[in-house]
Amino acid sequence: MRADLLLDAVEGLDEVLAAVDGFDAVLVGGLLRPHPAQAGGLSGLADAVAGTPLASRVAEAAEKTSAGGGDEGHFVALAAARTALLGSVHDALVARVDEVTGRPVADPVAAAPGSGEERAGNLLVAARGWLCDLARTGWQGIDHELVGGAAPVVSALLPDPASRRLATLLDGFAAELAACCPGASLERVPVRRWADLWARALLLTLPGAASGPAVSEVGGRLLPLGVDVQEHATAVQAQVHAVFEPGDGGASRLVRASVSAPKPDTVVGAGLWQVLRPHMSLLAAVGEGRAVDLDAMPLTAEGDLLWDDARARAGEPADVFTTARVALPAAVAFAVSPLDRHPARIAVPVLVEGYGVEGQGVEDAQDGAGGVVLDVAGCRLRVDTDRVPAAGPLTPQAVASSGACLGLLRWDAGEFLLQPLAVERTVRKKPVAVHAGAWAGGTSDKAGARAEKAATDAVAVLRERAGKLLRK
Repeated sequence: MRADLLLDAVEGLDEVLAAVDGFDAVLVGGLLRPHPAQAGGLSGLADAVAGTPLASRVAEAAEKTSAGGGDEGHFVALAAARTALLGSVHDALVARVDEVTGRPVADPVAAAPGSGEERAGNLLVAARGWLCDLARTGWQGIDHELVGGAAPVVSALLPDPASRRLATLLDGFAAELAACCPGASLERVPVRRWADLWARALLLTLPGAASGPAVSEVGGRLLPLGVDVQEHATAVQAQVHAVFEPGDGGASRLVRASVSAPKPDTVVGAGLWQVLRPHMSLLAAVGEGRAVDLDAMPLTAEGDLLWDDARARAGEPADVFTTARVALPAAVAFAVSPLDRHPARIAVPVLVEGYGVEGQGVEDAQDGAGGVVLDVAGCRLRVDTDRVPAAGPLTPQAVASSGACLGLLRWDAGEFLLQPLAVERTVRKKPVAVHAGAWAGGTSDKAGARAEKAATDAVAVLRERAGKLLRK
């Protein structure tokens, strides 16, 4: 791993992000009557895509919107330009990561064949109309009446599986906006995040935009690397990153398998496994340190396994650090579909060894303050300790005292970060591994067992209460 390349500037990156930031600033005040100062953000977006197939359409959209005459078609063009620019940032950063890791370059994404089913056009139009009203009003102008307009659209979209991706995004976006109403009283606006959600949702209202990648069935051996736990107040997802070795002898691939479940906001920490564990045998394999043998498991062209327990069985023991040292360097990643190309999506498994912990990193970690920075061959690589889940034994302290770290290389706020999935420490002259997902399949660890007991009691009480409500 050539860590020095992570610090080198990426040509054109700052200019592209400046154009995106300029447009995002316009959305704060709204597109209904842009101020003269905001017109620069619109023209900057148009200039950034000059010379591309979007050039003429975005230039027209920027001009009309600056004059206060932008319509839905113009807003869609602006969202497409913004998405394309962030897609170019994603591609440039992924190319840099490929240089750092020295792994084979990903294959292009195969388009999925049309299903022949079209979602109700009027619902897409309604969703698009609500999103355009948001853009006209701006984040500082939102109120409960405007935000509440998403509710009937979401209710109508949810029953259709083909529309559920858009419906879920609109539902979460509206809930986030509602929690911040009225917009005029906001001290701090999450400008980039809300613009991301708005642009993505607007493009998903276009016919065919939500179609998934092609799916094939594969068989072979799956070697888990680690679990990324993503938690929300009312939902949780565990995403397992792994190396897949095809049974036909083909090239190894980097894949993911995810399971998600709704949850009450009182279930946290180790209690998350209580709601996730019944849905995926892979979590048990991760906790036990085993490979998984797959038979005709659906796999998308983006590298996501559509997990089916009936097509998987536990295999032989497989140490994740052995997998990282032997199988990971030759594993080929899948390419990302156009709509999903965004810097926030970057999560590349890497193994870092032979580093030191810089300055106050150890002391901060011992104080529980995080702030761990690894010195990798003279290069500073900050550890994203905020992403270390409380549902496992991995802690910032363990990272700061480790000699090897298997994690996900991410990019945020202008720099590459390392999200730890597992670390290797020396205890009494012997290497000891600590995994973020060690408690996924259950644990005999004292701290984990206590957390499991408390979570089990909490989940049992909630299920009993839910049962009583349903019986009434």
